[in-house]
Amino acid sequence: MRFPGPGIATGARTGYAGSVDQTQVGERSRTFSWTDPHEYADRLRGRSGLAALQAMIEQRRSPPVMHLLGMDGLEVEEGRVLVHLTPQEFHYNPLGTVHGGILATVLDTAAGCAVHTTLAANEGYTSLDLTTKYLRPVTLASGRLRCEGTVLSRGRRTALAQARLTDAAGRLVAYATSSCLVFETT
Repeated sequence: MRFPGPGIATGARTGYAGSVDQTQVGERSRTFSWTDPHEYADRLRGRSGLAALQAMIEQRRSPPVMHLLGMDGLEVEEGRVLVHLTPQEFHYNPLGTVHGGILATVLDTAAGCAVHTTLAANEGYTSLDLTTKYLRPVTLASGRLRCEGTVLSRGRRTALAQARLTDAAGRLVAYATSSCLVFETT
Protein backbone atom coordinates (compact mmCIF):
# COMPACT_ATOMS: atom_id res chain seq x y z
CA MET A 1 0.00 0.00 0.00
CA ARG A 2 1.35 3.43 -0.93
CA PHE A 3 0.89 6.43 1.34
CA PRO A 4 -0.91 9.28 -0.47
CA GLY A 5 1.14 12.47 -0.64
CA PRO A 6 0.25 15.70 1.17
CA GLY A 7 -3.04 17.23 0.17
CA ILE A 8 -4.33 14.14 -1.66
CA ALA A 9 -7.88 13.31 -0.65
CA THR A 10 -8.43 9.68 0.25
CA GLY A 11 -12.07 9.67 -0.88
CA ALA A 12 -13.61 7.75 2.00
CA ARG A 13 -12.70 10.56 4.40
CA THR A 14 -13.92 13.47 2.30
CA GLY A 15 -15.85 15.92 4.46
CA TYR A 16 -14.38 14.65 7.74
CA ALA A 17 -13.04 17.66 9.67
CA GLY A 18 -9.62 16.04 10.10
CA SER A 19 -9.18 14.54 6.65
CA VAL A 20 -6.19 15.29 4.50
CA ASP A 21 -8.45 16.88 1.89
CA GLN A 22 -8.87 19.80 4.31
CA THR A 23 -5.37 20.96 3.41
CA GLN A 24 -4.14 22.81 0.34
CA VAL A 25 -2.88 21.10 -2.79
CA GLY A 26 0.67 21.49 -4.08
CA GLU A 27 4.23 21.70 -2.86
CA ARG A 28 5.01 23.36 0.41
CA SER A 29 8.20 24.41 2.12
CA ARG A 30 9.08 25.86 5.46
CA THR A 31 12.20 27.55 6.78
CA PHE A 32 13.00 29.01 10.16
CA SER A 33 15.96 30.43 12.01
CA TRP A 34 17.13 30.39 15.60
CA THR A 35 19.92 31.67 17.79
CA ASP A 36 22.70 29.54 19.23
CA PRO A 37 21.12 27.95 22.33
CA HIS A 38 24.50 27.63 24.10
CA GLU A 39 25.26 31.35 23.89
CA TYR A 40 21.86 32.17 25.29
CA ALA A 41 22.13 29.58 28.09
CA ASP A 42 25.48 31.07 29.12
CA ARG A 43 23.91 34.54 29.43
CA LEU A 44 21.14 33.19 31.69
CA ARG A 45 23.41 31.38 34.15
CA GLY A 46 23.22 32.65 37.70
CA ARG A 47 19.56 33.67 37.44
CA SER A 48 16.60 32.01 39.08
CA GLY A 49 14.39 29.94 36.79
CA LEU A 50 11.69 32.61 36.78
CA ALA A 51 14.19 35.39 36.04
CA ALA A 52 15.72 33.35 33.21
CA LEU A 53 12.34 32.78 31.54
CA GLN A 54 11.36 36.44 32.01
CA ALA A 55 14.65 37.50 30.37
CA MET A 56 13.96 35.11 27.49
CA ILE A 57 10.58 36.79 26.94
CA GLU A 58 11.96 40.33 27.26
CA GLN A 59 14.82 39.62 24.85
CA ARG A 60 12.50 37.77 22.44
CA ARG A 61 14.84 34.77 22.30
CA SER A 62 12.98 31.49 22.36
CA PRO A 63 14.59 28.04 22.39
CA PRO A 64 14.96 26.41 18.95
CA VAL A 65 12.14 23.92 19.62
CA MET A 66 9.66 26.78 19.96
CA HIS A 67 10.70 28.08 16.53
CA LEU A 68 10.59 24.60 15.04
CA LEU A 69 6.99 23.97 16.11
CA GLY A 70 5.73 27.55 16.00
CA MET A 71 4.96 27.93 19.72
CA ASP A 72 4.52 31.52 20.88
CA GLY A 73 2.84 33.78 23.41
CA LEU A 74 4.89 32.56 26.37
CA GLU A 75 3.75 34.02 29.71
CA VAL A 76 5.35 33.11 33.03
CA GLU A 77 4.83 33.60 36.74
CA GLU A 78 6.05 31.50 39.64
CA GLY A 79 4.57 28.01 39.33
CA ARG A 80 2.60 28.79 36.14
CA VAL A 81 3.36 29.04 32.42
CA LEU A 82 1.17 29.73 29.41
CA VAL A 83 2.21 28.94 25.83
CA HIS A 84 0.27 28.93 22.53
CA LEU A 85 0.39 26.96 19.30
CA THR A 86 -1.61 27.52 16.15
CA PRO A 87 -2.04 24.18 14.34
CA GLN A 88 -0.41 24.12 10.91
CA GLU A 89 -0.31 21.56 8.10
CA PHE A 90 3.30 20.69 8.92
CA HIS A 91 2.06 19.42 12.33
CA TYR A 92 -0.21 16.83 10.69
CA ASN A 93 0.11 13.05 10.83
CA PRO A 94 -1.08 10.75 7.99
CA LEU A 95 -4.60 10.71 9.50
CA GLY A 96 -5.09 14.42 8.86
CA THR A 97 -4.83 15.59 12.48
CA VAL A 98 -2.04 17.20 14.49
CA HIS A 99 0.46 14.52 15.50
CA GLY A 100 0.25 13.50 19.15
CA GLY A 101 3.99 14.06 19.52
CA ILE A 102 3.53 17.73 18.68
CA LEU A 103 0.83 18.05 21.33
CA ALA A 104 2.98 16.13 23.84
CA THR A 105 5.87 18.52 23.17
CA VAL A 106 3.65 21.54 23.88
CA LEU A 107 2.36 19.87 27.08
CA ASP A 108 5.91 18.98 28.13
CA THR A 109 7.06 22.54 27.47
CA ALA A 110 4.31 24.05 29.63
CA ALA A 111 4.71 21.56 32.50
CA GLY A 112 8.52 21.71 32.44
CA CYS A 113 8.67 25.49 32.23
CA ALA A 114 6.22 25.74 35.16
CA VAL A 115 8.75 23.74 37.21
CA HIS A 116 11.54 25.90 35.79
CA THR A 117 9.89 29.01 37.30
CA THR A 118 10.41 27.56 40.79
CA LEU A 119 14.16 26.98 40.47
CA ALA A 120 16.76 28.88 42.45
CA ALA A 121 19.80 30.26 40.62
CA ASN A 122 21.85 27.16 41.49
CA GLU A 123 19.23 24.59 40.47
CA GLY A 124 18.39 22.71 37.28
CA TYR A 125 15.80 20.08 36.41
CA THR A 126 15.04 17.32 33.99
CA SER A 127 11.81 15.49 33.19
CA LEU A 128 11.47 12.02 34.66
CA ASP A 129 8.21 11.20 32.88
CA LEU A 130 5.30 12.64 30.96
CA THR A 131 1.88 11.00 31.11
CA THR A 132 -0.37 12.31 28.36
CA LYS A 133 -4.09 11.88 27.68
CA TYR A 134 -5.55 12.91 24.32
CA LEU A 135 -9.24 13.79 24.51
CA ARG A 136 -10.15 15.08 21.04
CA PRO A 137 -8.45 15.42 17.66
CA VAL A 138 -6.74 18.70 16.80
CA THR A 139 -6.91 20.13 13.27
CA LEU A 140 -6.52 23.53 11.62
CA ALA A 141 -10.18 24.10 12.53
CA SER A 142 -9.31 23.83 16.24
CA GLY A 143 -7.86 27.33 16.10
CA ARG A 144 -5.14 28.71 18.35
CA LEU A 145 -4.32 26.27 21.15
CA ARG A 146 -3.66 27.44 24.71
CA CYS A 147 -1.52 25.34 27.03
CA GLU A 148 -1.29 26.17 30.72
CA GLY A 149 1.27 24.43 32.90
CA THR A 150 1.13 24.59 36.69
CA VAL A 151 3.20 23.12 39.49
CA LEU A 152 1.18 20.79 41.71
CA SER A 153 3.96 19.96 44.18
CA ARG A 154 7.53 21.16 44.56
CA GLY A 155 9.84 19.28 46.88
CA ARG A 156 13.58 19.55 47.47
CA ARG A 157 14.45 16.94 44.81
CA THR A 158 11.26 16.34 42.80
CA ALA A 159 8.43 18.38 41.36
CA LEU A 160 5.06 17.39 39.93
CA ALA A 161 3.43 19.55 37.28
CA GLN A 162 0.38 19.38 35.06
CA ALA A 163 -0.49 20.93 31.69
CA ARG A 164 -3.88 21.48 30.10
CA LEU A 165 -4.20 22.06 26.35
CA THR A 166 -7.41 23.72 25.13
CA ASP A 167 -8.64 24.70 21.67
CA ALA A 168 -9.91 28.14 20.58
CA ALA A 169 -13.40 27.25 21.86
CA GLY A 170 -11.99 26.47 25.33
CA ARG A 171 -12.47 22.69 25.02
CA LEU A 172 -9.87 20.47 26.67
CA VAL A 173 -8.05 18.56 23.90
CA ALA A 174 -5.16 17.01 25.88
CA TYR A 175 -3.84 16.80 29.43
CA ALA A 176 -0.51 15.76 30.92
CA THR A 177 1.31 15.31 34.19
CA SER A 178 5.07 15.39 34.53
CA SER A 179 7.45 14.40 37.30
CA CYS A 180 10.75 16.29 37.30
CA LEU A 181 14.03 15.71 39.06
CA VAL A 182 15.46 18.88 40.63
CA PHE A 183 19.24 19.03 41.12
CA GLU A 184 22.01 21.45 42.06
CA THR A 185 24.09 22.97 39.28
CA THR A 186 27.65 24.20 39.48
